[in-house]
Formats: sequence, structure tokens, C-alpha cells
Amino acid sequence: MSAPLALTMGEPAGIGPELALKAWVDRQGSHVPPFAILADPDHLATLSRQLGLAVPIAVTEADRAQELFPLALPVIPLDMAVLAEPGIPNAADAPAVIESIRRAVELTYAGKTSAVVTNPIAKAPLLRVGFPHPGHTDYLGVLAEQRGGPSIPVMMLWCEDLAVVPVTVHIPLAAVPAALTTDLIVQTARIVAADLRTRFHVRKPRIAVAGLNPHAGEEGAIGLEDRDIIEPAVQALVQEGIAASGPFPADTLFHAAARENYDVVLAMYHDQALIPIKTLAFDRAVNVTLGLPFVRTSPDHGTAFDIAGQGRADPSSLIAALKLAAKLAARQAL
Repeated sequence: MSAPLALTMGEPAGIGPELALKAWVDRQGSHVPPFAILADPDHLATLSRQLGLAVPIAVTEADRAQELFPLALPVIPLDMAVLAEPGIPNAADAPAVIESIRRAVELTYAGKTSAVVTNPIAKAPLLRVGFPHPGHTDYLGVLAEQRGGPSIPVMMLWCEDLAVVPVTVHIPLAAVPAALTTDLIVQTARIVAADLRTRFHVRKPRIAVAGLNPHAGEEGAIGLEDRDIIEPAVQALVQEGIAASGPFPADTLFHAAARENYDVVLAMYHDQALIPIKTLAFDRAVNVTLGLPFVRTSPDHGTAFDIAGQGRADPSSLIAALKLAAKLAARQAL
């Protein structure tokens, strides 16, 4: 890489800071690429002592992070101190959480970091201070849009065995049928196909489209959405030269033999996508945001307040996110 990765702090009362410390400790054994975390150095130093990790903290700017990484954890300091204790989120930390994300994007746009890797955030403390976005992905889309980039980012969950994209994400299940449109499915699939070609180097991505209803609607006998919304989307994609197929019944789409026939699945709602990949690769799956002008990955889990500060957090998914971000950033630079 020409520059280190920018790792955000995430929710400081969650396991994100612990994961960052552990990823640095395992930097040689797991071949972790150099990263700098945007966080409160004192908070990380205190947590390191409490966990018995003895991680040396190097307060720095991005341009020295790669040089310092072998000997200390590079920390780009935030403008405010963190107040939360492990497992007890504090809404007063919400501005620091937001600042960490914003500055990571700024550094990456400036070429001082090569990609953005985000630790998990908790939505409730952010909402209490008026944060208007449903989550990370939406906020990153706004930041890109402010710089003239695309405004419709797409969330993909990826592991070596499976890649899935939910067409609708953080909305109630009851709202999914009304939110699904042919245009939304087509637009999502276009972004997926483009990024699989340019960033994952899949020459002609094969996109399997899941049905919404049981048995993909049984030709309208079990709901009309598959026939009237999803099928026309698949047909439109095929006419554009995209290797899309479906809709397929979701209950037979994720077994080993079926996975040989596609590169990614477009699922119609959040859990339809996340249940299979978390079953296959709970500790290895990575959240990748497609459609952005910069690379962004994240571990595929939440803040885990129940184990925060106990030394029990597994950094495997964060390490996988760091490694994938470095790989995608290197390909993008070619």
C-alpha cells in the first residue's frame, strides 16, 4: 500500500477499541496491513492497560503511521476526549464517533490513507444528539455526495464462500414490499456488477437474485412481488448485458452446490442476506460498501456491549476487514 488504512474508533463503549488493540498485537501473526486509528489516545492507553495488552500508543498524523506501525499503534487524536466506560455508552461521545468517521473519509480523499475501515457504532447514542442517518453506510454516502460522489452506496457482506447484498436494509420487514421497486433492484445490481469488476476483478459477475416470497411467489400464487417487480428487474439487467438470473427461492439459494453458480446474491431484505453469511462465516465476514469513490470495509458484527472491556472480543472479522480493504485499495490504485 502507498498509505496506511484509516480505522475509525467506532462506539468507544463497545468492543471496537479492544479489537483495534488486538489487531495490532496480532499484526505479524495475521499479516495485518498498517493502519492508524482515529481515536482518543488516553482512552486506548487506559483500555490497553486494563486488558493487559501493553500496546504502545504513538500519537501521530497519517503520514507517519506506516513508519510507526511495526513498533507502536498509530493513533490520530480526535478533538475531544472519550468518556464512556466499557459496556456503558455515553451520548456525550457521539460527536467523537462522528468526527472519527468524517476525518477518516477526509484523510482517504486526500490520499493520506488508502481506505476507510470502520469499527461498529451504536445508533441510539447518535440519535440522541440528532444524527440523522440510519447507519454508517448512509452517512458515508452523504459524505461522498458532499464531494460530488455517488449518493446511493450499497452494502455487501463478503467472505471467501459467499457474497450477499440486501436491496433493502435497515427498514421494518413490514415495509419491505412497498420499498422494493424494479428500478431499485436494477440500480443496486448495476453498482454491484461495476464494483465486482473493478475492485474484485471478477470479469463478468454472475448475480443471483433472490425472491421475496416463499418459492419465489409460485408465479403469483404466493404474492405478486416476485412476478411483477423482481422478474422485470432481472430481465432488464440481462438486456443490459449483466449476468443476472432469478428470482430464486431463497431457501435453496445458499447451499454449497448452489453457491457454485453465482458470484453474489441480491437479497430482498436485511435478514435474508445476513443470516446465511453469518451462519457460514460469523467470525470472518466483512461488510464492504460498494458504489463509493473510496474503499470502505467493516467487521460484520455489532458493538457487543455485553462483553466489552472483558478481553473476550475476537478480532478475526476486523482483521479480515483490514486485509480486504488493503487488497481492494491496492487494486484500485493499479
